[in-house]
Amino acid sequence: MASATASFPVPGFKRGLRLRVALAFAVFCIVVVGTLGISLYIASDDIEEAHIEQIIETEMDYLLQRYRERADFVPQVGSNLEKYIIHDSIEEAQLPSYLQGLNYRRHKVFRGPEEVRVAVRHVDGVKFLVAYEIGLHDQRQQELRLLIVLSLLSVVGVALVVGYLLAGLLVKQVTDLAERVRHLAPGDVQGATMIQPGQDEEVAQLAHALDDYQNRITRMLRREQEFTANVSHELRTPITTILTSCELLVTEPNLSERTRSRIGMIEAAATRMGEQLQALLFLAREQALGIMEPVALAECVYDAVEPVCTEIYRKRLIFEVAIAPKAVLTLNRQALHTALVNLLRNAVQYTERGFIRVNFSRNRLSISDSGIGIEPFYMPLLYERFFRGSSQGEGLGIGLAIVKRICDHYGWIIEVESTPGKGATFHITFP
Repeated sequence: MASATASFPVPGFKRGLRLRVALAFAVFCIVVVGTLGISLYIASDDIEEAHIEQIIETEMDYLLQRYRERADFVPQVGSNLEKYIIHDSIEEAQLPSYLQGLNYRRHKVFRGPEEVRVAVRHVDGVKFLVAYEIGLHDQRQQELRLLIVLSLLSVVGVALVVGYLLAGLLVKQVTDLAERVRHLAPGDVQGATMIQPGQDEEVAQLAHALDDYQNRITRMLRREQEFTANVSHELRTPITTILTSCELLVTEPNLSERTRSRIGMIEAAATRMGEQLQALLFLAREQALGIMEPVALAECVYDAVEPVCTEIYRKRLIFEVAIAPKAVLTLNRQALHTALVNLLRNAVQYTERGFIRVNFSRNRLSISDSGIGIEPFYMPLLYERFFRGSSQGEGLGIGLAIVKRICDHYGWIIEVESTPGKGATFHITFP
């Protein structure tokens, strides 16, 4: 027996042209704004350092000037700026501990968690000291750093939105062209063209290439249709001749039972060849098999099982049909007949003893058997053309490919349940 469950690839994340343009625009903005932000931060750091040095140097000059004007000048101590004039070791000892022992140069000291910059000068044996707490400068640096980060994030968000909108305008012609191609059936040209007024040069080139490709496909399909029509005619003629000859031979009164049996075998083989020819043409041309009409399911099942009734009797199989006489669906009778013939023939070929059951419930037609079943590793290949999961039985391995193509064509859903060694059940669910 043969069939398979359909396998679906796991879709991955696909970045379309529009998203890629938006991302490229955002990355460009990130690079530009990030470079500018880093440059501003480095420049601001240098400016702050220069500002600190200028403040300390200005305060030191002011302190020296006031001392020269008044030797008894006592500098005031502020919250973040401290100035001292030290004449001897006693005054040195009165300094805050973090300022004691500093001489002749710039110093970085800490008052608790705060950094303090210190400048020291000696003039005529007198020590002048200026201490400046740079907490406000650090705070401004942190605020600038935060502003740069927020600006970068804002630019990224704006760039993504604006880039996506701009990309939509850029690729709109391409998406419109894709939509036109999506609704164009192969061979359905009839003077239609993908080239539209106002298209950009590159899009017009793509549209022209698609027109040329569509024309080539149309010519190829016409050649194939002509070829399959000719082959169909040439093959059906000898099959019809064989079947007619068999019917005439059977009417002869003096034929032995053995001869009649052989004529019956020839007639059955010719009939099966005609069915296979019709199925192959359906696969090759993807044409509809008939019109939509009300179909009595039980009657269609009995018609489909008729070609294999002899085999069912020979194997002594139990054939059961559990379908209500009033079960009627509007569908393509010939398509359903072709699908049932292939499923029932497979069931009979791969079942040596036991049963074959057909039932219908809730718009689902099920065909079960007690045959050899289907191995799990055959499932993904079962609907492939010319694939046969077992050497048992006869056939070309296209039966289930035909059934799957018919189901896909008419929107039916085919499923299979199987246990190796215990049989299989095929389900066709109708919409």
